[in-house]
Amino acid sequence: MYARMPDVAGTGWIAVMPIKRLELAKTRLRGAIPGIEHDRLVLAMVRDTLTAVRSCPVVRRALVVTDEPAMVAAAADLGAERVPDQPDAGLNAAFARGAATAAGSPVVALTGDLPALRPHELAAALTALGRHPRGYVPDATGTGTSMLAAAAGVDLDPRFGPGSAAAHEASGAVRLDGDWPSLRQDVDTVADLAAATALGLGRYTAELVAVAQYGGGRPR
Repeated sequence: MYARMPDVAGTGWIAVMPIKRLELAKTRLRGAIPGIEHDRLVLAMVRDTLTAVRSCPVVRRALVVTDEPAMVAAAADLGAERVPDQPDAGLNAAFARGAATAAGSPVVALTGDLPALRPHELAAALTALGRHPRGYVPDATGTGTSMLAAAAGVDLDPRFGPGSAAAHEASGAVRLDGDWPSLRQDVDTVADLAAATALGLGRYTAELVAVAQYGGGRPR
């Protein structure tokens, strides 16, 4: 587990992460780790993402938009705040709901499928935004979005979904490029999970992979 780094003067990003009901999330990953229930894998990836976010020196608060009971408990355990979701409202509505709660602060939108995320890479990407009002980081494929950020007082205007990188650029968000492989590597497929594993998974997802590979019983 990453150690919490000290706060940096002049920073105060609010991270927003919407989380679906576990049984509905990441359906293409079903069976990705033999012998491990799908819900446990999804929750582990969210926990690793949130742990890294909470350890980022420029993130002041983390808001999890969810109505998933297991995630409500996990968020509290990891020092995040829960924002109630609206059933069937969709991903972008959940991002907007969380951003509205953080009004007056700069907001960074992230999905909960970045189990290899390194806090310093997230900090570097947010720093790279500079004076731009909005910016995004494309995912490893170049077509999706792994991070969207908006300065204080600027509408987040999330456009996640198929082709979101182009949609965010068309909306005026600046593309942010840097050496941030762990920030770009979201996990939707078995191949994505293998790529994240090669980068180095966070504690919770790594434990599940280790159990599947080497046995040793159910991780705590």
